[in-house]
Amino acid sequence: MSKIKVMNENLANKIAAGEVVEKISSVVKELVENSIDAKAQNIVVSLTEGGLKKIEVLDDGVGMDKEDAILAFSRHATSKITHDDDLFFIDTLGFRGEALPSIASVSLVTLKTYSNNSDCGTLIEIKGGQILKEEKTDSRVGTCISVSELFYNTPARLKYLKNESYELANCVSLIERLALSHDNISFVLTNNERVLVKTSGSGNLHKCIHEIYGLNVSSKMLEIKNSNDDFDLYGYICKPEILKSNRNHFITMVNDRVIKNNDLNKAINDAYYTYKPDTKYPIVVLKINTDPTLIDVNIHPTKQDIKISKSKEIYELIYNTIKDALYKSLLIPDAVKKPEYNEIKDQYVENFIKEQEEDFSTSKQVVMDLSYPEPLEEEKKEEPIVINEELKRLVLYPVGIAHGTYIIAQNEEGIYMVDQHAAQERINYERFLKCLKNKEITTTSLLFPITIELSSSEFLSLKNYLDILFKMGFKVEEFGLNTFIFKEHPTWLKTGYEEESIHKIVDLIIKNKGEFDPVKFNESIAITLACKMSIKANMRISNEAAEELLQELVLCDNPYNCPHGRPTIIKFSTYDIERMFKRVMN
Repeated sequence: MSKIKVMNENLANKIAAGEVVEKISSVVKELVENSIDAKAQNIVVSLTEGGLKKIEVLDDGVGMDKEDAILAFSRHATSKITHDDDLFFIDTLGFRGEALPSIASVSLVTLKTYSNNSDCGTLIEIKGGQILKEEKTDSRVGTCISVSELFYNTPARLKYLKNESYELANCVSLIERLALSHDNISFVLTNNERVLVKTSGSGNLHKCIHEIYGLNVSSKMLEIKNSNDDFDLYGYICKPEILKSNRNHFITMVNDRVIKNNDLNKAINDAYYTYKPDTKYPIVVLKINTDPTLIDVNIHPTKQDIKISKSKEIYELIYNTIKDALYKSLLIPDAVKKPEYNEIKDQYVENFIKEQEEDFSTSKQVVMDLSYPEPLEEEKKEEPIVINEELKRLVLYPVGIAHGTYIIAQNEEGIYMVDQHAAQERINYERFLKCLKNKEITTTSLLFPITIELSSSEFLSLKNYLDILFKMGFKVEEFGLNTFIFKEHPTWLKTGYEEESIHKIVDLIIKNKGEFDPVKFNESIAITLACKMSIKANMRISNEAAEELLQELVLCDNPYNCPHGRPTIIKFSTYDIERMFKRVMN
């Protein structure tokens, strides 16, 4: 008796549903992507109780005739690929033909569709993979598909669905990403007949960002555009004053497919290095176009990730483009911000994911009442890009020091507050980093050599990297059991802090594990030493010292942030001050 048997179609579809359909947003994703592939210009997603009760997607795409509508629910039935070679030239979002049969095998699905090539529309009702109804219907061009009773016949999967707020938050996030990736399509998402997301489909990415994130975010975005031999890059990145607590706002699209790729995310995060704290992340919307043969979109069950054959080239393109845009921009944050309902919505969505058991009834009214105001004419004007060379000529005059910590300065543009510790950290960081990169090293002898005693493991770790110390300009030798003696050091070590600095450098070398990265090592040294050698908060300095600090700060490559990403300077514009004192009333 054979032990191996071929599964029937319905059982295979149920198993496939476990890969394709993990949560409500998984169903929404598959249905909406089908609408996009059908060349829809308007897509409406209607949820009932966050999709737990019902999901409906309405589009004005090309639709299907009766034969195709029935065949679409057969496993591996697809109009996207016909030959093996087509897998290397995929330019649609769906292509495997698994989504509809998988969804239909674990729910009740009703499909209404009409194609211009048909005499009438087609209505099909399927439950648990079995066709219950098949009849003619009205002729509205496009497709309407509804899904209810999800996982009714697979209780093990049903119990893993979360509450309404959690499922809804994921759907909101999904539709926002799809809207950004296809800004030429109008998207509407409703829950219990209340609008949560609405975009115009204008084809303008910046306007789409405004419609989703609101004016406070869209007005702080920087346009980027670049290309190399293999990739075209376009999108928007936020100024460092707008940061989030997670990477959910790294929105990357490759050939219009929204993906989550570690290499791309790393390039974005690395480009913001020292422009932000390590625990905060920017809002970035990137569109990447490339030859389909350079990517593999068939490596993930739900197609959320892809494999990029030239990952190094795309990493460098993203990293250099973002880094250059930040460097060329004036990044002093305004101290006065306008509150906006869109920010409240964004905060609710993040809270939904963190607090799955939160009562949604009190908060959804706030979310639903959000509007998407058009920016005023004066707010529509593009903020000029000011490169640092121009800033070096925006002279700041110190007028005092508040709380022994903040330098108060002014010019014709307004009043500035400068964090003296953060500012000197940035100055010292760039100075140390420049010295570490310099191939010509000058050294000086220590009048009293410094000995460092280590444990056996630490001694061996440091011994493996003695060549690093030599290249930096240190003269170091073994000196007895588990001990090294330092006799010379590079001249850029601050006088009086030689021993403390050497200990810090040794600690960083010992902590290193795995492959040694000299670039990151130099940055770590520069950050560590810069912090220790800088004036602290509540340390009184003279006006002359404050003036010198400001002069050095504006000469930095990045005068806006300390190496840990905190702002060095904030601005109260003359207009903001006059408005607060009611000298101007608009």
